[in-house]
Amino acid sequence: MNSVKKYIAEFIGTMVLVVLGCGTAMLVGCDAKNGGGYILTALAFGLVIVGMAYCVGNISGCHINPAVSLGVLLSGGMSAVDFIAYIISQCLGAFAGAGVLAAIFGLGGVNDQTGGFGSNGLAGVNGSVVAGLIVECFLTFVFVLTILGVTSKKAGHGSFGGLIIGLTLTLVHILGIGLTGTSVNPARSFGPALVAMMNGNAEPMGALWVFIVGPFVGAALAAGVYRFLEGKKA
Repeated sequence: MNSVKKYIAEFIGTMVLVVLGCGTAMLVGCDAKNGGGYILTALAFGLVIVGMAYCVGNISGCHINPAVSLGVLLSGGMSAVDFIAYIISQCLGAFAGAGVLAAIFGLGGVNDQTGGFGSNGLAGVNGSVVAGLIVECFLTFVFVLTILGVTSKKAGHGSFGGLIIGLTLTLVHILGIGLTGTSVNPARSFGPALVAMMNGNAEPMGALWVFIVGPFVGAALAAGVYRFLEGKKA
């Protein structure tokens, strides 16, 4: 039963992340030239992590991100069974969250400023797959490395951990939004892209693999580097 509760917590956390993070992006837009919407979106994603960390963190660890779960798995912090179940829960949560946005924006007649339920894309890097992969890999590396450091038993950050992680997600969004829309989270990319396709916009699905591969590679590198720095044997 405790395992089921963890999976439910991951579902809820990821759903909330997509509704509030992607929903803000949809509402205010993410044009770097108009800094207000840009910063609001970065803050929305970061603040969701802060809120969810103190809400479900004590239940599931508040990964709400398959890349984070991979980093924890490779660092020896979870089992393979939990890892698979977490990813399934996170992807379902992201899909549900995007579905909530489809209902709100569709029934409410609200204009989607992003054109794809807050999905990610490569427009900011002129369609370059290589540049997109580098951006997502690097930003995820920074984010997951921070999480591993903050949650380490040696860190001693106590109740400030959630705040530090949320601020770091805000930071990577400040750079990444204008480039790829900032994924660093395969589930967060999957849900909106799938719902966008179901609503007649298949474009986000074309580059979806970039926002799966990039974050997973970045997370794996972060786990390897952190294990080395902390002195754990590979």
